[in-house]
Amino acid sequence: MGNPYLTQAAQVAASGGVIAYPTEAVWGLGCDPRNDAAVERVIALKQRVPEKGMIVISHNWQALAPALQGIDIKALQAAAAAVMRPTTWLVPNNGYYSAWVTGGRDTLAVRVTRHPVAALLCARAGTPLVSTSANPAALPPARNRCKVLCYFAGQLDAIAPGQIGRAARPSEIRDFASGAILRAG
Repeated sequence: MGNPYLTQAAQVAASGGVIAYPTEAVWGLGCDPRNDAAVERVIALKQRVPEKGMIVISHNWQALAPALQGIDIKALQAAAAAVMRPTTWLVPNNGYYSAWVTGGRDTLAVRVTRHPVAALLCARAGTPLVSTSANPAALPPARNRCKVLCYFAGQLDAIAPGQIGRAARPSEIRDFASGAILRAG
């Protein structure tokens, strides 16, 4: 994908901006999860309580490695490969990301995205991204670019091109240690 708008969105995210982008089921809001000011902006845009925490996505497990220290990454990769639907994994929080990302919890939510635009954004930005649905807290998630603009016109630094995937629901959330499904996908 040599799309200059995608490259621009990745550069904006890497430099501290807040972007919107398509994911497997809905449009997402994202930023560099190591940039607390950008994460705070995402929380404010969503009108969301910080205690809910955020999901961190990447294009591969290696990019998430600093946040996964102390975790058997090969076992996590195998568990993820065995699941056919988009799945977010709760793993022990090793403190790599701030409480703005984790919601102050002792777990961190991570997912390797299979959505081509979201994955390419992470790769081109050179960082995982915060991923939370693009909607104010009480409203339904945006399922198209038009709805993103309706919700956040003039408040985002970039909007990546593309369409959402075919998933009917947001990602399933599973606890890596227990395998328990915390949110059905």
